[in-house]
Amino acid sequence: MGNLVLYRKYRPQSWEEIIGQEHIVRTLTNALKLGRVNHAYLFSGPRGTGKTTIARLLAKSVGCSNLDLLEIDAASNRGIDEIRQLRDGIKFAPTAGKYKVFIIDEAHQLTKEAFNALLKTLEEPPAHAIFILATTEAHKVPATIVSRVQQFTFKKLAITDIVKKLQKIVEAEKIKINDDALRLVASYADGSYRDAESMLEQLRIWNENMITKEDIEELLGAIDFEKVRVLSDHLQDSNAKGAIDYIGKLIEAGVDLEVFAKAFINHLRKIMLIKVDSSLVDLMSQELTVDQVEIVKKQAESFSLNNVAQAIKIFTNARNDIKRSPIPSLPIELAVVEIINNKI
Repeated sequence: MGNLVLYRKYRPQSWEEIIGQEHIVRTLTNALKLGRVNHAYLFSGPRGTGKTTIARLLAKSVGCSNLDLLEIDAASNRGIDEIRQLRDGIKFAPTAGKYKVFIIDEAHQLTKEAFNALLKTLEEPPAHAIFILATTEAHKVPATIVSRVQQFTFKKLAITDIVKKLQKIVEAEKIKINDDALRLVASYADGSYRDAESMLEQLRIWNENMITKEDIEELLGAIDFEKVRVLSDHLQDSNAKGAIDYIGKLIEAGVDLEVFAKAFINHLRKIMLIKVDSSLVDLMSQELTVDQVEIVKKQAESFSLNNVAQAIKIFTNARNDIKRSPIPSLPIELAVVEIINNKI
């Protein structure tokens, strides 16, 4: 039972099952209705947000058979030979439907020569060919290629959307997990369905009984809101002793300080956004509960914009220093002291 079992099992099979990329679904389904499917697309965005899934759905929607669907992983097939094979394959008509669909995953990893070969094909594509390039790093795709494709930018998925999908899986698979734990999984996935479903698979194997937040912290090293809130409260109160004692407790509990520092930097960023403009609170409403948003707003009252900007820089440096430090907790402890001194 591999980590991606749930992801494969519950991969969306229809446009209606796609959550979080409504702008892309609407445009593509309209194009299908009007018979205006493009010959080349660039799907870009974070991993695990549905690029390959939507590429396969598009192939299915134009009546492409399995024999006429070719997927290339550019991460492991970077060369010109693969693109030449692809160009040779394009010449032949589809075996079943109207189209042959070519999906190139992690397209940014193609070599310069491979891109040049692909460009020639995109300049004069056969009527039966559809190309879909998927990438997490669109800026590495040559401008000559980008100018010949229709580009769609996939966004990170909201925690609420990931939770909804996970709840359906939990019910179908009869997985025992409480709501707080499920939300922490969704939060830790950082906008990726695939990562969230992989984590759920790991947790199901780890604990066949009720999965709790503590299981997630132990197995995944995830940091919940409460942990960052406590340290933020100590900084808010300029309580250096309380903050350093608390860091000691985190270490005793086996918390990974680098992971904690990353979570805390994210928390400070939320405070900064509120200080910049209170309307920016909407950006975090999908990551936090209503109660948690109120806590962040209250904490923001105790910091000036300059304080919190400095704190983010200090903690970012501290996180980078953890691995090099003879005492892992020292960079975090120094950061706490420096932030409190700056605040006073």
